Amino acid sequence: MPVVAWVTVIIGGLIILAAAVGLLRVVLHLVAVHRTLTQVAGGVRVIAEQTSTVPTVLPSVNSTLMPVHDFCESI
Repeated sequence: MPVVAWVTVIIGGLIILAAAVGLLRVVLHLVAVHRTLTQVAGGVRVIAEQTSTVPTVLPSVNSTLMPVHDFCESI
């Protein structure tokens, strides 16, 4: 093969190698973003559970305070 063909193959290989390295870096960044978003979503779920609305907790509170209510009514 002539020298020009070898130079073209080498330059083409370098371009492909640079593109592969760039794509690998993009993939690694996307993996890091995915992990971070998974942690954020988990934190949001925990916050949503801990700040649940009153109607879901109210029957439990009412049943716990029923003896106090009964005592106050008997006085």
